[in-house]
Amino acid sequence: MEAQEPGARTSRINLPNVITVGRILLCPVLFVLAMSMNTTARFAAVALFTLAGLSDILDGYLARRDNLVTDMGKLLDPIADKLLLVVTLVPVYLISHRGGSFDGLPWIGPLPFWVLLVIFGRELFITVFRAYAARNGVVIAAGWSGKRKAMFQMFFIGGALLWFPLIQVGVSAGWNSGSWRFLSVGLQWWVVINLALAVLLTVYSLIDYLWSYRTVVGIRD
Repeated sequence: MEAQEPGARTSRINLPNVITVGRILLCPVLFVLAMSMNTTARFAAVALFTLAGLSDILDGYLARRDNLVTDMGKLLDPIADKLLLVVTLVPVYLISHRGGSFDGLPWIGPLPFWVLLVIFGRELFITVFRAYAARNGVVIAAGWSGKRKAMFQMFFIGGALLWFPLIQVGVSAGWNSGSWRFLSVGLQWWVVINLALAVLLTVYSLIDYLWSYRTVVGIRD
């Protein structure tokens, strides 16, 4: 029997790309669960969001480890990341503006619209800037500031998605133990601190990219 050449299977099935496509397909489900008024569905949204975030780490690791980085993967991965951001941050904004007793963010209330403008505006601008740079033969790779900004954005969104159902269940059930107070206060700080860091790093990463690739628009030292 003829021996199978190493890598023959991976030439047919690219697992990192399959994981990325799966993350894209999960996005509509995640949006529906996050927007639900049912607390079980909301907790499911948190679990699904966590799974999607871990899958993003996993597909990148597998692609690098097994030398499975492809042009398709380079195209799909940022699409999946941006879709995940939209289908989670938009619900956080909409829920926080519903006006219910358990719909506001801790110490903030409704999420300000300018936060969405900053985060989505940055993503749109950098996407256009990358396309412009590519036409001029310059590839803008993901940098440290961009990765950190994405991390804190996800930390904030995950905390906010957990806050909505958790505070509703806790208050409705009359929880008043020391562990509950520790958990609720800790989650409040988590949401607020990560929101502040996400916004700051979003602005910083925009400035960092523009300064690092200033020659693209003709700015010289």
